[in-house]
Amino acid sequence: MDKLKKRWGINSNFQLLIIFIVFAITGSTAAKIASPLTEFIGINKQNTNIWFYWFIRILLIFPVYQVLLILFGWLFGQFKFFWAFEKKMLNKMGIKIK
Repeated sequence: MDKLKKRWGINSNFQLLIIFIVFAITGSTAAKIASPLTEFIGINKQNTNIWFYWFIRILLIFPVYQVLLILFGWLFGQFKFFWAFEKKMLNKMGIKIK
C-alpha cells in the first residue's frame, strides 16, 4: 500500500480507502446506468446482435464512468486527486486537457 500511496501522492490510509470506495461506486454506477442508456437508444439483447450490444454498451460506459468519477470524487472530497487522475488518463489516450 505504501508504494501506491507514494505513487498517487496520498498521505493517509483513510484517503486511500476513500479513493477505493469512489472507484468501486463509480464502476458499479456506470455499469448500472449503461443498461437504461442502451434501452433509450433502442438497443437491447433481444433486437440486436449480442456482440454489437456489448460493444455499444461498453462504449457508453466509458464516458459515463469519466463523468461519474469526477462527480463522486467531488462528493467524497477528493476532487483534486480524481481531476489529476482523469487528466492523466485522457492525456495517455491522446485527449489533451490542461
